[in-house]
Amino acid sequence: MAANKKLLVLPGDGIGPEVVREVLRVVDWMAKHRAVDFELQEGLVGGAAYDAHGTPLSDETLADAVDADAVLFGSVGGPQYDDLPFEKKPERGLLSLRKEMDLFANLRPAMVFDAMADASSLKRELVAGLDILILRELTGGIYFAQPRGIEDLPDGTRKGFDTNLYTTPEIERIGRVAFDLARKRQGRVTSVEKANVMMSGVLWRETMTALHAAEGADLTYENMFADNCAMQLVRNPKQFDVIVTDNLFGDVLSDCAAMLTGSLGMLPSASLGAVDTVTGKRHALYEPVHGSAPDIAGQNMANPIAELLSYTMLLRYSFDLQEDADLIEQAIQNVLNSGIRTADIMQDGMARVSSTVMMDSILKELNKLIGV
Repeated sequence: MAANKKLLVLPGDGIGPEVVREVLRVVDWMAKHRAVDFELQEGLVGGAAYDAHGTPLSDETLADAVDADAVLFGSVGGPQYDDLPFEKKPERGLLSLRKEMDLFANLRPAMVFDAMADASSLKRELVAGLDILILRELTGGIYFAQPRGIEDLPDGTRKGFDTNLYTTPEIERIGRVAFDLARKRQGRVTSVEKANVMMSGVLWRETMTALHAAEGADLTYENMFADNCAMQLVRNPKQFDVIVTDNLFGDVLSDCAAMLTGSLGMLPSASLGAVDTVTGKRHALYEPVHGSAPDIAGQNMANPIAELLSYTMLLRYSFDLQEDADLIEQAIQNVLNSGIRTADIMQDGMARVSSTVMMDSILKELNKLIGV
């Protein structure tokens, strides 16, 4: 791959800079050994940006993100920023990136490495080898639609209300992403809503079913109610491949699926925009599911694997480098099989190591896999 692809790195706050620093060692290794080279640029976001510029996201950093081929994100937030005005809080930097880049498709994989199957709250046989993907519509639905608010009533009581609103184009574009992802996986899509009680769910089911007939006949497809999906995720999660759903249900179901894996420190995510019909480019941001974890920041004990798996998602979905992503994931699997663990995934009989030593081990395994 030519080095003309731009990768913007936004380490952020807390453990973000630590895990990003470790992953950049793999980025450097890939440039040297796999011809996967990027034009790297680094920026400030969140509390780090507020400290430097008085805003959680500067106009310059936003412009760099829009111009980049992909953004690798760390984490934002910390207790020192709790008393800031709402619009200045570190998390607003991430939300502004998602909004301005129109990142409507949120990919949350739940993958269980064999060595980590015993860390799940479910039985080993239910989760060993698990590999599912929840696709959440990220910019519409009940979190954004109007009207919403809290009103005082004449009798002295109050009412709070929200609106769950979706249009056919919004549903179709997330559906097309689900179909594209499924074609690169096991070819199965489950569309999730509550069409039995919600009119937005009726439209979602009708639109997705019609889209499957028109554009996804090569895929196995089913509709499922959201409450049943939640039950099935803890009953038999391996029945799923790609689950596509709205903002609210995606928020709930992705957290449910996340804990099937045993640790948030192992979970990546991606947020994707639409493909530009002229340039073929798609805005994309990749980040670990875990937060900034200020309680362990600066102690070299954070698990860098979620950030590294976010990088493998970047290779897959922004640059179609499947083999390179597979190589890194195999190295992670081998290291975990050897019994090496960071504090968050520590188990009896295993070797507890620092963030740096975990990445040392992964780099050593990468060298072994290519015969260096």
